[in-house]
Parts: sequence; C-alpha cells; structure tokens
Amino acid sequence: MMERYSRQMLFSEIGEEGQKKLLDSHVLIVGAGALGSASSEMLARAGIGKITIIDRDYVDWSNLSRQQLYTEEDVKQQLPKAIAAKKHLQSINSNISIEAIVGDFSLEYEDVVKHVDFMIDATDNFETRFFMNDVAMKHGIPWIYGAVVRSYGTTVSIVPHKTPCFHCLLDAIQSDGMTCDTVGVISPAVQVVSSYQVTEALKYLVSGEVSKQLVSFDVWTRQYSSVNLTKLKKADCPSCGKNPTYPFLSRDNQLKTAVLCGRNTVQIRPQQKQVTSLAEIKNHLRPLVKDLKGNDYLLSFTVENHRVVLFQDGRALIHGTKEEKKARNIYQRFFGA
Repeated sequence: MMERYSRQMLFSEIGEEGQKKLLDSHVLIVGAGALGSASSEMLARAGIGKITIIDRDYVDWSNLSRQQLYTEEDVKQQLPKAIAAKKHLQSINSNISIEAIVGDFSLEYEDVVKHVDFMIDATDNFETRFFMNDVAMKHGIPWIYGAVVRSYGTTVSIVPHKTPCFHCLLDAIQSDGMTCDTVGVISPAVQVVSSYQVTEALKYLVSGEVSKQLVSFDVWTRQYSSVNLTKLKKADCPSCGKNPTYPFLSRDNQLKTAVLCGRNTVQIRPQQKQVTSLAEIKNHLRPLVKDLKGNDYLLSFTVENHRVVLFQDGRALIHGTKEEKKARNIYQRFFGA
C-alpha cells in the first residue's frame, strides 16, 4: 500500500511520517465542479485517508471541458457530481474512504465539519463561502478559499486564530459578479488554483503550517501577484474576533427567498442591499440568454423557460417556479451571490 506513495515520500517535506499523517486525515471538499474534481483527484492519489465531497449539481455536457474527473457516460446517466466523483475516485484509489453527499452545504450539514481536518472551497458563490468560514471558525477547522473565472484565479489559506478569516478579508476579496456561466473559464486556470489548494492542504496536514499570502494570477496574460494579508485580521470581526457571533450561521444572513402569493414566482434578496452594475451584467449575459432587455432600473431575460428580472439593488424575481432551491441556483449561476 505504501509503495504507491513512494515518490511522494521521497519529497523530504512529506517523508514516511508525513504520508502516515495523510492516510489518517479527513478532508472535506465543498463543491465537485471544476476545482472540486481536480482537487479531489489529487488528494485521492496523494493518499488522504478519507475524502468527503458535497455538491448539489449533476454532470452536464458543459462541464466536460474543465471538470476532469467526469466522462460522457456520467452525463448520459445524469449522475450527481458527488456520486460520479466518488465512483471515479474509488477506481483511482480503492484503499481510501470516499463519502458523497448530494446537497447544498448549509446549516443542516454543520455536523459534518466537526469530523474533518481540513476543508477545500470549490464552490461558486459567496453565500456558501461565508457559511463555510463561520462554521470553520466555530469548530476550529482550517480551510482554503479558491476562485476561478475566465483565465483568472485566486486563493488564500484561512486558519482559525492564526490568520484573518474570510470575513476579515472581505474588502480584499471582492466579487465583481462574474461567474463561469456568464464569462466562461479555461481549464489551465482551474488546474493552477486547485494545485495551490491541494498543496496547502498537504502542507497543513503534514506540518500544521500554511502560507500567509493571497495569491492571484492570470494564466492568459501571465500576470501574478502575492500579497501578505496577515495585518488584516480584525479583533472585532464577528466571525473570528474576540467575541465571535458567527453571523453567517444564522438563517437571517442567507439569501432571502420567498414565494410570491398567487404567483408562480420566487423573489430573492441578497444578504445586504447592494448597487448592481446592470450595464456590465447585461454585457455578460447577452450571448447566453433569450429576450434580454433592460433600463436604468432592471434587467430581464429568459433562461431554461424561466423569466428572470434583476433589480439594481441585487433583488431578483424568478418567474415560472415556486421551488426556492431552483430559483436560488439560477440566481447564483448568473449573479455570483
């Protein structure tokens, strides 16, 4: 069993003792899309003893260009990504344990975190990341943030009590509303981000150390930056400060959804009122949706037989459904909440 890791153990920073630690480790991957599939494969090959994967989506044809773990057969069977990932990972390494959870990473899964040693962010929206951050701070679990869109990627490690948390870094890591569904993404950028994430996971599990920098890069233009964010840790941070309240573990700080009375429509409001650049979003959406219209106050378009109306304050109406989960998925896909 150890022979398969022989080249990894020759790397002195890991060695035989480090490999034993990896085999005793449990990593949670939140999201089984591009970053999640790449990270999970590397971790499985590295010999992480247990990998838990949670994801709400299923494998689609559009995934195959960058989500390396999946095949055309997975698409034909409409397998949930977590299930497909487990199947392929077990064929790569049958000596480790793989747990697949099909669902949204939210309050109902908080107990899952208590049993892991490290978490990898492979999600696609800030709401889940804020929840991930607070549950990590509450239970003392380190995690690594990762994001990729177009040819650009960024990542930073977060360790309770030692580094600024995601809430502290909010001003340094701002969302521009772009998502893979609106502006695309290329596979090399995915691979670089996941490589940083897995390296940090291995480093922490073996030595207890992580890098202190936020790393950003563009693989297309070959631009790269690394910024030390240690000083951004805030003593009064509600997530990791002296008197934490973990605000994003409250249902009040999740996307507000409501089925409108007498209408086949779900209204969605972001956690905080915001000013949305409708013109910029319109440019991203133009080649992707039908009947795109807009004025100074709102945008409207059709996708998957649902009429979507986005207002300048970030609020949206998703017509044609009473399913709040479906409406949330559409909102997060196109507006990156």
